[in-house]
Amino acid sequence: MTEWDAFRALDLGRVKSLLNEPVLVDLRNIYNPHEVEAAGFAYTGVGRR
Repeated sequence: MTEWDAFRALDLGRVKSLLNEPVLVDLRNIYNPHEVEAAGFAYTGVGRR
């Protein structure tokens, strides 16, 4: 829920390894949906079609 640069450059591989269910809900639409899904996450961008 923030646009801080620290959240724009997450290591998606590391984040995924820490989660039981790799789900990313992007409330600010700062991630590329194709990249997040390619990293193995279920992705939802709020307000995106």
